[in-house]
Amino acid sequence: MIFLDIQGRQMPALGFGTWQLSGEICTRAVQTALDIGYRHIDTAQIYENEADVGRAIAGSTIPRRELFVTTKIWTTHFEPPHVITSMEESLKKLRMDYVDLLLMHWPNPEVPLEQTLHALQELRRKGKTKAIGISNFPVRLMKEAVEDYLAPVACNQIEYHALLSQRAVLEYAHEHNIIITAYSPLARGRLAKHPLLVSIGEKHDKTASQVALRWLIEQERVAAIPKAASEKNARLNFNIFDFSLSDDDMYAISQLHNNTRVVDPSFAPEWDK
Repeated sequence: MIFLDIQGRQMPALGFGTWQLSGEICTRAVQTALDIGYRHIDTAQIYENEADVGRAIAGSTIPRRELFVTTKIWTTHFEPPHVITSMEESLKKLRMDYVDLLLMHWPNPEVPLEQTLHALQELRRKGKTKAIGISNFPVRLMKEAVEDYLAPVACNQIEYHALLSQRAVLEYAHEHNIIITAYSPLARGRLAKHPLLVSIGEKHDKTASQVALRWLIEQERVAAIPKAASEKNARLNFNIFDFSLSDDDMYAISQLHNNTRVVDPSFAPEWDK
């Protein structure tokens, strides 16, 4: 396992994503992930599966201190009083006293960013979360959070994979010691049969998807949270720590980007070019 330092704590570079998993399917998937070796679990209020994730974690024998759990506040809860109450609800569903990382799920221009960040910091001071961060924030809004409001942003969770460069966000994150967590790291299946990744994988007896994930976590301060409903895929995604990519391979994969974005809702901010 590769670990990233997140404000003095250890965050596994590979996590288990739970978007679109719910009910008993979600609980079983998280239980399986924990059995495989995952120690970083990602959820969100809008996924409506925090209780399912919490049930899986509560049923495991893994000490809480060995787990890294992320959840995300939904945009309709960004008013400070709602940040606090919705977080209490999330913790109750998760059956825990704190999360390791709490994120703003998307920007919401209707609520002043400073107010929401202040509420997140209050939760951090109270020990409800160990670190705070943002998700789907372009550089313009990252600068506002970090430079205008001096928020201790630990992470920006964004769509990031070999078909989407994200160079501007990565550069700003590196300059300010912010971890990037890549969601949809396999571009929703688009990378599974990519010829270049297949070719590189053949050299290591790995799949194209495993190469795509390895490419992400070999980058400085980048984590990835692939989702897998099946045990087979969860194991394949986790089995990426016994090989490394050459500099030539890393460069070749970095040239695949063609601005393919698989998550782009109507309320998304203006993305960096």
